[in-house]
Parts: sequence; C-alpha cells; structure tokens
Amino acid sequence: MLDRNGATAHLLQRMQQTAANLVEYSVSEISAAVKRAIEDGFNYVRVRGEISGFRGVHTSGHAYFALKDDRARLEAVIWKTTLQRIRFKPQEGLEVVATGRLTTFPGSSKYQIVIDALEPAGVGALMALLEERRKKLAAEGLFEEGRKKKLPYLPRVIGVVTSPTGAVIRDILHRLADRFPAAVLVWPVKVQGETAAAEVANAIRGFNALRPGGPIPRPDLLIVARGGGSLEDLWGFNEEIVVRAAAASAIPLISAIGHETDLTLLDHVADRRAPTPTAAAEIAVPVRAELMAAVAELGARHYGATLRLIEGNKRELRSASRGLPRAEELFAVPRRMFDELASRLGRGLIANERAHRAAYERTAARLSLRGLARLGERGRERLEAVANRQIRAMGVRLDRARARLGSAAQLLEALSYRNILARGFAIVRDAGVPVRSASGVIPGSPLDIEFIDGHVTVTASRGPRKKTGGGEQESLF
Repeated sequence: MLDRNGATAHLLQRMQQTAANLVEYSVSEISAAVKRAIEDGFNYVRVRGEISGFRGVHTSGHAYFALKDDRARLEAVIWKTTLQRIRFKPQEGLEVVATGRLTTFPGSSKYQIVIDALEPAGVGALMALLEERRKKLAAEGLFEEGRKKKLPYLPRVIGVVTSPTGAVIRDILHRLADRFPAAVLVWPVKVQGETAAAEVANAIRGFNALRPGGPIPRPDLLIVARGGGSLEDLWGFNEEIVVRAAAASAIPLISAIGHETDLTLLDHVADRRAPTPTAAAEIAVPVRAELMAAVAELGARHYGATLRLIEGNKRELRSASRGLPRAEELFAVPRRMFDELASRLGRGLIANERAHRAAYERTAARLSLRGLARLGERGRERLEAVANRQIRAMGVRLDRARARLGSAAQLLEALSYRNILARGFAIVRDAGVPVRSASGVIPGSPLDIEFIDGHVTVTASRGPRKKTGGGEQESLF
C-alpha cells in the first residue's frame, strides 16, 4: 500500500539515489511523511486485541491504553467525547474489537489507533467481563441475602420501569388486572442501547425520590422489566450504575429481565427475581378471589370458635352455680341474728338511757346547796357549764342512737320476710322451725302457718295426689 502513495514513492526514489545526490530531510519532514502514509493507508480499520495498561480515565477525560496480542502491541486512545457515548467502556484484560483510524504521534515517532467504537470480542469476552464485575460487586456485599427487603403483601401502588411501547408493560398490566387490580405508575425508559443503563438507574432513583403523600403517590413496590434478548441486548442491566441504584433503593424491587434462562447482575441485587415479566406481576400481588376465600374461611372459623367458647363458658358457669349455696341459705343465719339484735337494740338503748339518767340524778342529788355555796359564784358557773355540756352530749348521743335505730329499722323492713308475706306467700313452721319441703313433714304434726295478717294452726296429713303441670303432687293438708 505504501508504494501507491505518491509522497512515499517519491521519498523512496530519492533515498535510492547515490549518496552524492541524496536530498537532506529534516526530522519533521520525515515524521510528517510517515504520518501521511499511515493515515492514508490505514484510514479506517478494525483491530482485535486485549486491553493492556488501562489505569482508568485520565483527568482530562481521555482514555489511554494499548491493544496487544501474543506478538505485538498497539497504542490506543479514546477521546473524551467518544468515551462518553460508546456503550462498552475499556477494562483491563478485556478482549475487544476496536474500530478507528491509525495515526502517528510525531513527538515520539510512535503510531497509535484513535478509537471511535469499542465492543467485546464475542460472547466469551462479555461473559468474562460479567463474571469479573459480579465478583467485584459481590465482594462489596451488594448481593447478600441479609440486605434484601421483604416484599409488601398487598401493594397499593406499583412502579414499573420498562419501555412504554413494548409487550412487557401490557403483559404486566393484564396479569395485575386478572389477579388483584392495583394502581400502576410507569416510568418509560429505553431497555436497550447506549443510554439504557442510565435511564433505568435514573428511574429507580426517581421513584425513590417521590415524597409519601405527595401529588404523585410513592410506589410500595418496583418492577424493572424487559423482554428476552441476547447477552448484548441485556447488557444495560449488567452495568454498575443500574446495580448500585437497585441496591440503594428503599422501595422493594423485583427484577424481571428476559426469559427464565437469562441472568443479569440486576437479578442478583434485586430483592426478588422473577423469571418473566408476567411472573413478576404474579409475585407482586395475590389472587383476589383466593384472598377473599381465605378471609371468608377464617371468618367462619372465628365465628365457630367464638360460639364454642361461649358454650364452654356457659357450662362452666352452670357447674360453678350448682356448687354455690342458695341465697336463702346464705342469708338465713345472718338474717335471724339481725332480727334478734334489732329486737334487742331498742330495749338496750332505752335501758342505757335510763341508767345514764339515774347516774346523772344521783350525782345531782349529792350536790347540796351548801356545797354549791362553798364553791362560790365561779364554781357554780363552772358546774352549770359542765352540767349543760353533759345534757347536750346526752342529747346528741340519743339523737345518734335514734338515727341508727331508724336506719336499722329501715334495713330490717327491707330485708324482712314480711315483705314476702305481703305478696301472698305464707311460712309453714313445725315446732317453730320453717318447713322447707313436704317430705320432711310427719303426718299428724301440728303446723303453724303465718300469713301477713296472722297465724293459722293446722295438722299435717297425707292427702290425695293432685295432677299438676309438672306431674303428681301430694297435699300436706
């Protein structure tokens, strides 16, 4: 190719002249001639090789490294503007196919390739890059199960990051409508191409930036979805920017990328991986009909358990009540004691009053006029004051006793069996003891029957049995 270049041919011809006729060239002229020859001869080429010597992007924004194989090495550069738009970024040890033009660097007489496009050299290179990136992110703990969040059982709002025009979003919406309709917010993104990774990462961060209770509801769950494709098609979901955005998401996230056999780094970091976008919708919400059936079953079980609890409590209450004595038996002895004490209370108060009055009179009788004279005027006043206080104290005590007696009489009246007699009942006594059942009466015994207005004395006998609603009953009289 060099001998087709006019300048190179002219140079070679002049170099073949005799030493006497050689034309003298400057270093710059030689360097410029070589530069033109290389650039004209290798204007646009594709070079396959392994990236070597890459230490990251330079502070200027350019990338400098070399392409090598087992026998040679070619310097390479990617300018800043090109580096920003190419899909695959250079990485040490990655075998790539670089497309660009050859040129020289006059300052050091070196030649290099200025790269315009860069891509991995086949699927094997992509897999090696993917595995190396996976190990790096795993070492940071981004894939650990302990950091993954639990999915909400019934999300009210679901955020979907996907293409708005593909079949994926239609499949998700259709499946959600069949299972349990929920509000869906779609953040449209490109799912393939140079800008796909940045758009997906921005969508995840954007959903997380929504304020709870704001005009746009904040999703309770995120789904990042895409249909199937080759490894190159799905590569955007292997980029670190997407993986780190998913790891930083405070909203639980489901990854649904490709088909069941497709696996991306987003699947590793997501809180849950779905084999397909449709399966992501099935994971996101339960089946409404099944949920309603489960609630109905639980309600029926709760109702049955409540009934059984009430019946059990009733049985226990009946058993406990049978073991308790009857109210009449509980109050029989206290009531009798109360009646006796009440009957004695009036007499006791009267006797107490008489005793104090007698003592007072005896004391007053011992006080003679002569003794009063000896006391003098001041003594008589003191004595009269004491006597007046005693009289008032006796009056107060009597008033209190009368009040207590009145309260006791009212209580006695309220608890007295005579209130029962006033309602038409009667008390049968055998030798002064109340008769509680007919079986305990001896024929021929004299019985006393007390009514509200008096007593009747009768003799017990075995009378004919009488038909009643509950069976036969034998008369006592």
